Amino acid sequence: MTKFALLLSGMLTLGVSSMQAQMDQSIKINEVLTHNTQSLQDEYGEHEAWVELANISYSTYNIRGMYLTTDRAVLQPMSAPERMKRMSIIPSGDERTNLSGRQHLLLFCNSNPTKGSLHLTVKIDPAKPTWIALYNGNATELIDSVTIPVLAENQSYARRNDGAAEWQVKAPDAVTPGIENFIKANESKTDLFKREDPHGFAMTLMAMGIVFFCLALLWLFFTVFGAIMKHQETAKKVAHQQPIKPITKTVEKTMEVGHKTGVILQEGLKTKGIDKEIYIAVIGMALKQYEDNVHDVESGIITIKPKDTEWDDEYSQMTQFHDPVFPTTHTAPKIPTGPELR
Repeated sequence: MTKFALLLSGMLTLGVSSMQAQMDQSIKINEVLTHNTQSLQDEYGEHEAWVELANISYSTYNIRGMYLTTDRAVLQPMSAPERMKRMSIIPSGDERTNLSGRQHLLLFCNSNPTKGSLHLTVKIDPAKPTWIALYNGNATELIDSVTIPVLAENQSYARRNDGAAEWQVKAPDAVTPGIENFIKANESKTDLFKREDPHGFAMTLMAMGIVFFCLALLWLFFTVFGAIMKHQETAKKVAHQQPIKPITKTVEKTMEVGHKTGVILQEGLKTKGIDKEIYIAVIGMALKQYEDNVHDVESGIITIKPKDTEWDDEYSQMTQFHDPVFPTTHTAPKIPTGPELR
């Protein structure tokens, strides 16, 4: 178990170290000015030699604890503490050392660290070629180095583009401290694209992306259009098989029930939801049809069977001229005649 733990710890340490080394390689010495007489000034208004570091990746990386040196002796085999004595450390405690992607940082050389965290003791002689190197935080791995030729006043030695392998001498009016090295105001977009993508990889990816994007839009359009057309066809079939007439009847029946409910609420339950005017109209229509004898002629009409109630019988109405009806247990009185009528 102990051996396995040691092996796992070693693998993790090796992996972290490898990842840290890859991150360190994204920090480059990007531009150096060795003879400063009227270029960039420090916080105290003094003109000092400066070195520009650039993070050429798109990830944030803190360069605190890394080392700069102009002493070639550090290339000789020696212990890390001995090498550190010949270097100038980039101090911590300054947020500016936390470089985000494509960001730059200026460090003043031939200076005193008491003037600020970005002031280093790195020695630069403008009258001689200068070798300058960047080491990692352990002072064991060389991250980047460059030999600067003797430059005229306020000239700089810089990479053609940030992180590029090609270096060039830049005139005083073309020095770019703290910003991207390549600046050309009259550069066309085509020239810029050629410079940024000399091998055409970005152009290929962009063209393929546009094609696939258009294909995706076409697929989405036809999928939605097909679904809409299919839905309309299904709706037509349903409408053809099941006409809308039952729906109309349902609406009419609902309105009828609602009307009856309103009548019941107003007139009471005795009317059963039917208006009195309807009763009168039905009775009047029935009497009219009865008088016109239409029930015996028209088929399919319910005929009201007449019933003799003798309400118009003359005999029953003229009771003063007829014998009254008495119970069988009594004798009917005699109707007076002759002189008795007087």
